[in-house]
Amino acid sequence: MQDFTIRPVEKPDLPLLDTALKALSKELGDAHPASIALLEKAGFGPTPAYYALIAESRTGASCGAVVFSPTLSTTLATTGLFVSDLWVADTARGIGLGRRLLSEAAKFALARWGAGYLKLAVYHTSSDTRRFYERLGLSPRHDETTMLLDKTGLDALKGEI
Repeated sequence: MQDFTIRPVEKPDLPLLDTALKALSKELGDAHPASIALLEKAGFGPTPAYYALIAESRTGASCGAVVFSPTLSTTLATTGLFVSDLWVADTARGIGLGRRLLSEAAKFALARWGAGYLKLAVYHTSSDTRRFYERLGLSPRHDETTMLLDKTGLDALKGEI
């Protein structure tokens, strides 16, 4: 299956994006509490929190998606893109679609905010995914640790608890 198109997600495409992200969550063993309403609010408000591209087969079926956001590194002295989600359907794996999605996201980010690097996180248990990213030239950073403050912690930090 080489015959696919990649294009930016628009509001009417949110059910397709949601389906792709649900499939990714299922493959990773994650819960998927996100909703189409959240995707609309976060991606189509006055300050989009993310951008997304979707890959479709010539029949119109979604076969891949990438979700990414702008980021800034003062140590790299440039803007970048943070890829939060990359999904390729089983039927479309092994044909370069994941690479194409990342390439198109990088081009989009370069045109929109001058992105000079790409960053993402990989689950420790996703060895195949990690090898895929390493083949593309990504390498692990051993000098940093990803940390997270969940909603409860964020509310406490803001003094709302």
